[in-house]
Amino acid sequence: MIKQTSLRKKNNHVVWKQELGSWLVMLPGILLFVFFIWEPLLEAIRLSLYEANGMRIVRFVGLDNYRSVLTQPDFLPALQNTFSYLIWSLIIGFLIPIFLAIFIQESRCGKSLYRTAVYLPNIVPSLATVFLWRYIFRSDGTGALNMLLSVFGVAPQDWLNNVSRVIPLIVIAMTWKGAGATTLLYLAGLQSIDPELFEAAIIDGANVKQRIFHITVPQIYNLARTLLILQVISVFQILYEPLVMTNGGPNNASVSLMQLVFRYAFEKYDYSRASAVSVLISIALIALTLFYNKVNKEKDM
Repeated sequence: MIKQTSLRKKNNHVVWKQELGSWLVMLPGILLFVFFIWEPLLEAIRLSLYEANGMRIVRFVGLDNYRSVLTQPDFLPALQNTFSYLIWSLIIGFLIPIFLAIFIQESRCGKSLYRTAVYLPNIVPSLATVFLWRYIFRSDGTGALNMLLSVFGVAPQDWLNNVSRVIPLIVIAMTWKGAGATTLLYLAGLQSIDPELFEAAIIDGANVKQRIFHITVPQIYNLARTLLILQVISVFQILYEPLVMTNGGPNNASVSLMQLVFRYAFEKYDYSRASAVSVLISIALIALTLFYNKVNKEKDM
C-alpha cells in the first residue's frame, strides 16, 4: 500500500513537470495572443463606450456611439455591401479554388506547372495587386480590359463606376490574388485521400465525374467547412480593395464596414465611433459563426 502511494505520488510529480514544461513552451504564444488580440479587442470595446478626443477618453457615453453609427446614412449601404461581398465571394472565391484543385489533381501531366501557376499571384504584394486590377478596369480607353475589347470593336466600358458590376469585379480581383494558396490547401487534402479508393472506383467503371462527386468532394468536405468560415471572416475585413480601386464609390456602392472604420479613425479621427463599428463587426462574425456551427452540428447528428 505504501509502495503504491509512493508510486502514485511519483507519477503525479512526473505528470506535473510535463504539464509545466508544456505551459512554459506555450507561454510566449499565449502572451503574444493576449497582447495582440485580446487587449486591443477589450480596449476597442471600452473606447466605444466613451467620448474621446483622439485616443484620450473624455467621458462615458454608454451606447451613444453605437446609436450614432447605426443612424449614419453610410452605415446601411456599408452593411448591405459587406453581405454582397460575402455572397459574391462564396459564388466566385469559394468555388474556384475547389475547381482548380480538382482539375490539378485529375490532370495526367503538368501538375507542378499548374501548382506554380495558380500560386504565382500570391507572391505579388497585395497593394500592387489592387493597383494592377484598377489599371485593368480603368474606364477610359487606356484600361487594359477596354484596350482588349477595342480590338473586337467594343466601346470602352465604365467598369468600376457601374453600381451593379463594381462588387463582383472587386471580388474577382480578390479571388485572383488569394485563390492560389487556398487551392494548395485543397490539393493537400486531396493528396491525403487513399489512392485505393480511386483505383477501386476505376475498376468498377466510375468516370471522372463520378469519382469527383462520390469520392473527392466527400473527402474534402470537412476542410471546405473550415475554409468557408475563414473566408467569411476575411470578407468582413475587406478594406484596401474598395478603398484603392473605388474609394467606396460610386455613391457608396462598394463601401465596406471596414472602410467605415478607416473613415472614422483616419479621416475624421473619431476613434470612438471607429471602435463601435469594429465591435459591431465582431458581433456579426460571432453570430454568423455560431449559426454556422449550429447548422453543421445538426447535419452531423
